[in-house]
Parts: sequence; C-alpha cells; structure tokens
Amino acid sequence: MGSKKHKKTNAMRLLTQGGIDYEVYTYRWKEDDLDARQVGPEIDRPDEMIFKTLLALGDKTGPIVAVIPSYLSIDLKKLAQVSQNKKVEMLPLKELEKTTGYIRGGCSPIGMKHQLPTYIDRHIDGLDEVIVSAGQRGLQVGLKPADLVAFTEALVVDITMAHL
Repeated sequence: MGSKKHKKTNAMRLLTQGGIDYEVYTYRWKEDDLDARQVGPEIDRPDEMIFKTLLALGDKTGPIVAVIPSYLSIDLKKLAQVSQNKKVEMLPLKELEKTTGYIRGGCSPIGMKHQLPTYIDRHIDGLDEVIVSAGQRGLQVGLKPADLVAFTEALVVDITMAHL
C-alpha cells in the first residue's frame, strides 16, 4: 500500500457520519491467504484485538452476523441458541456479496446492505480497541468496542469454541 492515500470505504464514511472516532490500518493481503490471523502481525497489533466478521444462516432468522476474535472458531450451536434459531450454518460463500455487499476477506460488520442481527463475541469485553474490516481487503478500522456494539446494534454473547 505504501504511502498511497486510501479511499474511504462505505464503513468508514458511516463511522464518520456517526461521529465515531476510528483508526485506519492497512496491510498486505494475498488472494490465497485471507485468514484474519495474518492481519495482527501486519499491523503490529495483538490477535486479541483483531476480530473477523462471519455470516451465518439461521433456520428461523435468515442471515445473521457473528463477529469473533481472529484466532478463535465460531460455535454454531451457541450462535443458534443466542439468535433464537434451532440450527445455524455458515452462509454459502457465493451468497456473501449478494447478502452483505462485501466480498470474502473484506466483509465489515459496519455498512452492510441491510442491518442484520449482529452478535459480537464476549472476548470484546475489556478491550480498549477492536479492529475489524473496513469493508475492503487490506483495510481495517480500529474503534472503541462500545462504539462497534452500539453502531451495529449488536448483542455481546459467548459464541466461540473454548480453546484447548
């Protein structure tokens, strides 16, 4: 990315309009390696601060958003329970852009086509800053956890698998 000025993404515009302070982070990405765990070392921030945005499909609610730490895995049973679904499965990748307006590796919980029910993992509690996709590969935004929760109208819940 170098010293090129980055264009504001829709997520960044919405945060600015909402009067929410955020920090922009840029990183190099590769088409064959879009794992969120690559972001922390690239932007010199700990994994605990980097959250990935996942889309799931509830049998009762339809599409739902799960925002979890980059180093953890989603627990679909827990997500089903907190979202009042009997069963939840990951949204098929081919439906991601149509559903959210974002592509894989650049899906932000901020500024999706439609406001979807959003669940943020409890690991956000106690952080000074949470870093999520800015809606474009290679761009992340860091903001106060309370701002992300309020802006996305999210519930903070336990939706990750316990790590061993």
